[in-house]
Amino acid sequence: MISKLIFIGISTCLIGFNSTQINITQSIHQKSVIPSKEDVINGLKGALNIGIENATKQCAVKDGFWKNNLIKLPFPQDAIEVKKTAEKLMLQNQVEKFENTLNQAAEEASKEALPIFIDAIKNISINDGLSILNGGDGAATKFLQNNTSNQLTNSFKPKVQKAIDQVQLTKYWKPLITNYNKKNLFTGGKEINPDLTAYVTEKAIIGIFKLIEIEENKIRKDPNKALTNVKNTSNQIVKDVFSSVLKK
Repeated sequence: MISKLIFIGISTCLIGFNSTQINITQSIHQKSVIPSKEDVINGLKGALNIGIENATKQCAVKDGFWKNNLIKLPFPQDAIEVKKTAEKLMLQNQVEKFENTLNQAAEEASKEALPIFIDAIKNISINDGLSILNGGDGAATKFLQNNTSNQLTNSFKPKVQKAIDQVQLTKYWKPLITNYNKKNLFTGGKEINPDLTAYVTEKAIIGIFKLIEIEENKIRKDPNKALTNVKNTSNQIVKDVFSSVLKK
């Protein structure tokens, strides 16, 4: 009887020890899944890097603008009458070549964007990062617009000008403008000579941000899928946080 009681006592102690050990393990695990703000922001930066890489790659490939109706540069609206006049004069081929070269120039300029965006993402503060996380669709895109637009413009302009010169854009532009302005001499219309460099630069930047917003919202819709390939972010905790926070 005594031996049986001793056995029961030992068994009870062991069971109690195991239960305590399990509780401690669970407690440690629970504590481990609480990420720091730094972890969360690093995860955000990794996710944004993927988004901007995807967006800029779409722009900076051959026909990246020309064959994407979301960002394709149209004939300058300020000179739309030039296009109509050229088409009436059976110069459709010139018009198409001109529009195509506009898009080629935007494509070349877009190659300058990625390092500018990466620098901006590196400098995201904890407060800015948390605001982006909780800001809803397009919040990260707006942040990048506010912090990179001037730099993008300054970087794009010489690239656009060089591209315009290389593809001889004015070869197609000047005949259209000249013919239109000659006609206006007889009708009293206003001469048109829009700044092509400024036009292409502005439209290229708008197009890139449009694609970035699409990529950002993909992350918000399915963060686990988007974060699968985030470099240097293997921490499942961060992915869990994105799943809970970005879906709000």
